[in-house]
Amino acid sequence: QVQLVESGGGLVQAGGSLRLSCAASGRTFSDYPMGWFRRAPGKEREFVAAISWGGGSTYYADSVKGRFTISRDNTKNTVYLQMNSLKPEDTAVYYCAARRQIAWGPRVVRPFEYDYWGQGTQVTVSS
Repeated sequence: QVQLVESGGGLVQAGGSLRLSCAASGRTFSDYPMGWFRRAPGKEREFVAAISWGGGSTYYADSVKGRFTISRDNTKNTVYLQMNSLKPEDTAVYYCAARRQIAWGPRVVRPFEYDYWGQGTQVTVSS
């Protein structure tokens, strides 16, 4: 079992930055590919970014590419999402997720490929 706790959300003006953190506890964190997803009001949950177990490979949604950066520190059991040049359309609840299977590839953009989820942290970007 893995427990995930997100932090770092808040209110920021358009063009600003935030860094989200996801602290993991339980089984060996470094074995798991990790992902960030978000859900805006009235919309479906959508993929944001994912990172392989070793941190050497990443995927990004087109909507955040070039603005967001996912990273991980396996010594701290933490994954991060650095969000720059934020836009009002980035407003959402952001969730981190862990995938039990180590296999990597385009499948990691799909929510159902993940086994553990955090409670989420609210990000609000004002115009």
